[in-house]
Amino acid sequence: MSVVVSVVAENTSRVISIQDISPQIIKDQIDAVFEDITVDGVKIGMLSGSDSMKAVAEKLRQHKPEITVIDPVMIAKGGCSLMHPDALETLISEIIPLSYLLTPNIPEAVTITGIKITGIDDMKKAAVMIHEMGAKNVLIKGGHLHGDAEDILFDGDNYQSYITKRIDTKNTHGTGCTFSSAIAANLANGMDLYNAVKSAKDYVTIAIEHALPIGKGHGPTNHFYKLYTDAGMF
Repeated sequence: MSVVVSVVAENTSRVISIQDISPQIIKDQIDAVFEDITVDGVKIGMLSGSDSMKAVAEKLRQHKPEITVIDPVMIAKGGCSLMHPDALETLISEIIPLSYLLTPNIPEAVTITGIKITGIDDMKKAAVMIHEMGAKNVLIKGGHLHGDAEDILFDGDNYQSYITKRIDTKNTHGTGCTFSSAIAANLANGMDLYNAVKSAKDYVTIAIEHALPIGKGHGPTNHFYKLYTDAGMF
């Protein structure tokens, strides 16, 4: 089930324009889902402005889903800002405290915490800071650093590292959205957090490895590659 918060005119190369949906329509869409469909988990991606964030936060507090995975999308793959700079304070005060798991990448973690992140120790420090802002669990995605793709999960007490070999491709459009969505789906299906993240990372790694060279910019990951191969379609 989906709730549309913004309509984005975007291709593999650039974002042309963004039009936010009115807060009331956002709230009505959320109510439409919760009043009719059993919700086992929620995944939240791009919230471009304070009004959208406040609308979503209001409904999360009202409906109280047990699992809310929040991917604080701020910048498109092509470099265009997807979150108004003046909405950062609202993100920190209204959205982060409602997250069961927050999944920022390095630039997003830098923006949220204000610290410089150049390695694993910095990622751990940022995870602690974001946890102290109210996120129950924090997964810092390390794809923007050099070397292997290492992510750090912090649950308030312990750190867990997830490492995969870096794949040489420019076709990584939507990897963060895919990763967080897969984690949310795994949690909704009853997996514990450690295995939900591990399974999702394995899934998105295969999707990146077999990414599709579509368009002139950053092509999309191949979300259904494993499904198709398991079904004997490839």
